[in-house]
Amino acid sequence: MIDLKTDNLLINKEVNENLESILKRKAFSNGYIFYGPEGIGKKQTAMKFIMEIFNKYSSNSNIEKKIIDKNHPDFLLIEPTYFFKGNLINRSEAEPTKNNKETIRIEQIRNLKTFLGQKSIESGGKIVLIDDAHLMNEAASNCLLKTLEEPSNGIFILLTSRLNLLLDTIISRCQLIRFKSFSYKQLEIFIRNNLDSTVFDIYKEIDLEYFINSANGSPGKILKDIKIWNQLPNEIKENLDFPLSDNLEILKITKIISEELDIDQQMFLINFIQQKCWAKTRNKNIVKKLEDLKVHLKGFIQPRLAWEVTLLKIAIEDL
Repeated sequence: MIDLKTDNLLINKEVNENLESILKRKAFSNGYIFYGPEGIGKKQTAMKFIMEIFNKYSSNSNIEKKIIDKNHPDFLLIEPTYFFKGNLINRSEAEPTKNNKETIRIEQIRNLKTFLGQKSIESGGKIVLIDDAHLMNEAASNCLLKTLEEPSNGIFILLTSRLNLLLDTIISRCQLIRFKSFSYKQLEIFIRNNLDSTVFDIYKEIDLEYFINSANGSPGKILKDIKIWNQLPNEIKENLDFPLSDNLEILKITKIISEELDIDQQMFLINFIQQKCWAKTRNKNIVKKLEDLKVHLKGFIQPRLAWEVTLLKIAIEDL
């Protein structure tokens, strides 16, 4: 298992300097849009920014806990929702599956207007954080636009990885804060700082290199991938020297994969195998077969059969 430290934050230096300047001047805009790729610390930074704003207007020592617990009277978090077994829930309550379509609905924005109409209790104003704002439906977007156009004692912070999906009129009424992808070097520092040093030396650099290469500049993607890696059965980890050539071993591994791994874990494993195979063989046909496997799994073909056929074909290709 790769152990992670829990006291390290995702730090985007340029953004932090910008926000520190805003806090120092107390020159707060009515609205902000934090935009950039997924998993680079937008929400984490926004929560810290909100805490610092409240700290300037309140001596309450429990501000951080109240915000994290979502029970601060002057803070409202709006998240995409989806229907599950007839109930409307958000991702804080349960992670949606690929079959659940998340949406920010007009009722949530209307509740926001009610929230802003109430007097501030512990600070000089109200703050609304809208996570994945690009998932607002058309009615919700138009309702938010009208709210932004009206005077209020609130600050809006919208988080998005898809700026192009927000209304231009909403964008024009907010200050844009861009979060850039992390460089390879920054990710390398991040992963070394977040890995338990007592465990780090056990793993070969190629494994850590995989996490960095597949992250696409996102520390959050690294953390997600490491979480999946830790969930993989040892029988799979011990047989990752692909391509496999023993047919019986292939049948054994595919049985474990299909019975014990969910679709996200299987997709992670395919990507991992692709990199291992490419580094070892430079065979484009093997990479293509693994890409085809992804398509088959997404197409709901029986997973065990799809894995068996693919790995057996790769074994023949490698002979």
